[in-house]
Amino acid sequence: MDLTSVLILVGLGAFHGLNPAMGWLFAVALGLQERSRAAVLRALPPIVLGHAGSVLITLALVSAARLATPPKAVSYGVAAVVCGFGVWRIARRRHPRWVGMKVTWWQLAGWSFLMATAHGAGLMVLPITLRGGYGAATLASQSLLATAVHTLAMISTITVLALVVYERLGVAVLRKAWFNLDLAWAVALIGAGAFAAFS
Repeated sequence: MDLTSVLILVGLGAFHGLNPAMGWLFAVALGLQERSRAAVLRALPPIVLGHAGSVLITLALVSAARLATPPKAVSYGVAAVVCGFGVWRIARRRHPRWVGMKVTWWQLAGWSFLMATAHGAGLMVLPITLRGGYGAATLASQSLLATAVHTLAMISTITVLALVVYERLGVAVLRKAWFNLDLAWAVALIGAGAFAAFS
């Protein structure tokens, strides 16, 4: 994996981390509910685990397809799925509802997996991993490396955001200083799909 791919994965991880739907807002809410900074920090590992699991499963499925399908067919198929998912996200902007605020560690990880999957987190990373080589060992190492780089950038971002919002800003800042990340996310998915088609 070249430096450009790593930097793109870091940027995507940070972008995912910025999105409150990816978990930092949930961590802040749990912290406010328990009036505890430790509760904010306790919520972050399962959130990141669920997100990373969604990305890794998506990459593993496409890696399996790459072993059995011509490269261009996989690239065009990924492009169509990612672009289509972006258009679907624009048309349908509701979030899945599953858990309340009383959650176990595993429920929080499952919620994060569901949210990451519903937002197409793994799909966003796919065009970068398609640039690598073939072979089962190569694809497996690329998938693991891409997931690790992406996840480290994401956890860094959500940790900083969750702590700053919890300790300094409060959730009221979202009413004053937020813009529609769901729309930006959907547009980015379409861009990632186009990138996959022409790279």
